[in-house]
Amino acid sequence: MRENIARTALPKTNLHNCPRFSGIPVPELLKSLSANYRNPCPEIAETRNDAHVGAGLCIGIGGVRVDRAVALQILEAISDRAVEAAILASDQVERSRQEIIAAVERELEVASYDASLAARRYELVDPAKRHVARELEARWNGALERVAELEGRIKEQRAASAETPKIDRALLLQLAHDLPRVWNAPSTDTRTKQRLVHIVVREIVCDLDENTNEAVLLVHWTGGRHTEVRVARVKTGRYRGDMAPTAVDALRKLAGRWPDRELAVSLNRMRCKTGDGETWTTVRVREMRERLGLPEYDPASSDGKMISLAKAAAHFGICVGSAKSLVLKGILPATQAIKGSQWLVPADALSSEAVRIAVQRVIERRPKNYIDYQYDRLIRLPGI
Repeated sequence: MRENIARTALPKTNLHNCPRFSGIPVPELLKSLSANYRNPCPEIAETRNDAHVGAGLCIGIGGVRVDRAVALQILEAISDRAVEAAILASDQVERSRQEIIAAVERELEVASYDASLAARRYELVDPAKRHVARELEARWNGALERVAELEGRIKEQRAASAETPKIDRALLLQLAHDLPRVWNAPSTDTRTKQRLVHIVVREIVCDLDENTNEAVLLVHWTGGRHTEVRVARVKTGRYRGDMAPTAVDALRKLAGRWPDRELAVSLNRMRCKTGDGETWTTVRVREMRERLGLPEYDPASSDGKMISLAKAAAHFGICVGSAKSLVLKGILPATQAIKGSQWLVPADALSSEAVRIAVQRVIERRPKNYIDYQYDRLIRLPGI
């Protein structure tokens, strides 16, 4: 255990920029993926730059569900039943090793007798019969080499048996029984969870199953086994295929109100496609907007009477998802130029008494260790 703790010791990093989740930093285990933590509602997506925003990301899933699914698999892998099975397997390995040692010792006994017999024959041979003496000497040497080989095998097996740590069955079973309660306790240090993850998991490979709308996670355990975990994905705020507006109509209504990056996101959310059936990127939006002669977004032209939903959420100190739920409930007034586009919130609504009360209720629902969870207790894991 001390060797594992020393091996998995983590370097100090910038905690404010570290990917993190409720229990374990799963995105650090997922290759070629990045985590978005601009608000407390995390998500995992394929790494892209600004010029390719909306370019049909291969991976885009909610982070909390992935985190919980992998945490459940880890707890199951270290459950009392799994630990008992591992102890039984260890006992079987040790019994097999002892059986091998006993079998090799029997072979050694036979080989020692053959070596002593070859030695007596060599001593009784007539020195004048050189060819016979040479043959008996070769047989004697072969028998001695066989004895030395068997002694080496026995020595190796006994050394391996001596290096195997002694197992306290009762203590391990008690630890496995208490692990779920300790894992979910608010006072449990995240560093401890991360070290445990490093010990049992090597890496996690993520893929999407479009037919079932699920994220498929392949967990590579340290022992070499693999476990497939399926996490359901949720699609919200999407158009039906037969209701999707054309890209030209959407751009004519939205151009000049939002940057090209946000326009690409909105067009993809509305399932608009380019002429060749591709998804929209920042570059494609800019080219189409210039071809249609539509104005570019100018931040200086804004009168400040309307702000985006993201800015409103940042003003209140809540995530965009919570702010949108206030909009859908009719508490926070907001409008859309077209369904699927960005929400615009009147700046005057931010000082509304009803809105402030609703926001305060959202904040009060946070756990008591929310600040520690967001900033202080989280450390980056290397790719696992």
